[in-house]
Amino acid sequence: MGKPSHSKIEQYIIDKVRERRLKLNISQAELAHQLDVSEGFIGNVESPNYRAKYNINHLNAIAKIFKCSPRDFWPKEPI
Repeated sequence: MGKPSHSKIEQYIIDKVRERRLKLNISQAELAHQLDVSEGFIGNVESPNYRAKYNINHLNAIAKIFKCSPRDFWPKEPI
């Protein structure tokens, strides 16, 4: 297997979004529907086998859906 397709900061953000999604009991399909993206997109983002990742607009929309701040997905210090 080659090098990871996500940088450390990208993986951190993906993990934080997944963690909160699971805590709120929101499925990948439900989040995809609310973001107006394909059902497979969230799975692709969360899988290390794909290069898909969230952009700033996704993170802002996810924060609205999760009723939190986009800052909640970022580390306090640089990685």
